[in-house]
Amino acid sequence: MKNVSIITEFVFLGLSSDPHIQTMLFVLFLWIYLLTLMGNLMMILIIKADLQLHTPMYFFLGHLSFLDLSFSSVTVPKMIENFLSQKKSISVWGCLTQSFFFTLSGGTEACLLSAMAYDRYAAICHPLVYTIIINRPLCIVTVSIAWAVGFLISLMNSLFIHKLHFCGSNIIPHFSCELPPLFPLSCTDPTVNEILLAVSCAFLGVLTLPLILFSYSKIISVILNIHSSDGQGKAFSTCSSHLTVVLLFYGTALFRYIGPASGSVWEQVVSIQYGVITSLLNPLIYSLKNQEVKAALQRMLRQQVCHRVRKSCVILLRK
Repeated sequence: MKNVSIITEFVFLGLSSDPHIQTMLFVLFLWIYLLTLMGNLMMILIIKADLQLHTPMYFFLGHLSFLDLSFSSVTVPKMIENFLSQKKSISVWGCLTQSFFFTLSGGTEACLLSAMAYDRYAAICHPLVYTIIINRPLCIVTVSIAWAVGFLISLMNSLFIHKLHFCGSNIIPHFSCELPPLFPLSCTDPTVNEILLAVSCAFLGVLTLPLILFSYSKIISVILNIHSSDGQGKAFSTCSSHLTVVLLFYGTALFRYIGPASGSVWEQVVSIQYGVITSLLNPLIYSLKNQEVKAALQRMLRQQVCHRVRKSCVILLRK
């Protein structure tokens, strides 16, 4: 038996070892994270405050904004901290906790995007019975199932990764504790973990992608059968935002998990796309391309201005 020391912490290689580049990356990702927080919190507040947005579409969108907040907050704060740290380390328990919540957020978001695709299918293909097909109890059940699936996938992978023993090298060629970069660091055989992760990804794909493909095939068929260009544009505008988000999320996540980890810089770039950039772009995509969100934001701003004006007038009259 060889003498091996069980490691208690991991060290991230990160995006760069150059101090000047790390400083620029710190500023860049700090701004990205702050904009992500502000954008998604704004979406949640607008949907919560405006009664006209209390519809199934915006119910799902509010949960998507919350997920984007969670998804980004799991990894980005630690990454930002490491840009200014000499020792870019994280405890083993902290790393496993980060991987659990990262997998939970990613799995839940994949299921939620699938549900949102079906919601757009019902709205465009069956507008007369939309409120019957997509009702509030169904929305609550769907979101609950999305969270349950994400939790179970994350829990199973986390339970099995706790069976691994990490010894020897503790260098993670990444900026976060995603599961694939952890497997090569184990001094026990991670084959079962790799198979379980592959099965989990395949199950998630089989559960969500067929519904998305079915929904958009029907949507495209309906749009092509609309004779007026205005009607086609209006129908497409109701689902273009969601389609953009689906392509950004699934396109990069599938590429990242379809093969074994290699530790390349390209893998980190892809991880930044679906783990950081998508969370930033989602509120921008939905707010800039959605007239109802713009109108709700204008109403909320007018209400705030009127409230402040009335409050100022009351103070002046009292004086």
